[in-house]
Amino acid sequence: MSPFLILSIFLLYTAILFTVTWITSRKADSQSFFIGNRKSPWFVVAYGMIGASLSGVTFMSVPGWVSETQFSYMVVVFGYLVGYAAIALILLPLYYRLKLTSIYSYLEERFGFWS
Repeated sequence: MSPFLILSIFLLYTAILFTVTWITSRKADSQSFFIGNRKSPWFVVAYGMIGASLSGVTFMSVPGWVSETQFSYMVVVFGYLVGYAAIALILLPLYYRLKLTSIYSYLEERFGFWS
């Protein structure tokens, strides 16, 4: 591909991205940006948390690491699954019920400022 075509595609994509952002954020404020006006279902938030904790590096490095360590790293992967399930089934419903946004705000509410 020619550099001009690649640059044109990139600029078109960027223009579309900014246009969609401008259209969808006209009535938005910081409350809707950070916590989605508290209208997202808990399982959507759980998927978002899992997606935020994973990256392209994870998908590239973990399979090699697992095969290199004779699957001992696989125990860590299973631990992640248990942890994600605990967060999705225990903590997120608690956060929604108490209208909290993080574990830090929960600890402050439960044990006071100095926790």
